[in-house]
Amino acid sequence: MFDLTWMAWTWPTAAFFIFIFSSIALMGLWEWKSPGGAPRRGILGLDTTRGDRLFITILGSAFIFLGWLALMGTPLWGAVVISIGYGIAVFRWV
Repeated sequence: MFDLTWMAWTWPTAAFFIFIFSSIALMGLWEWKSPGGAPRRGILGLDTTRGDRLFITILGSAFIFLGWLALMGTPLWGAVVISIGYGIAVFRWV
């Protein structure tokens, strides 16, 4: 279908970046459709908006995946489960 070899990408790498860009776009549409209002104070004592929590989730998930690769290697299904739980926790309590 598409040749990704010019950048040494694999389909999982492309899917990862497509997910990142689409989640940012969906967050923008969600904010446009229903503005988040005032920031809320979470358990860390930070005032965060939905966009801040998305950024914290993406950054934390990247570290979870890197840690999983360093300690456990592949497959990455365990890191996926941990990252989803982490994302839910961030949006719920941070």
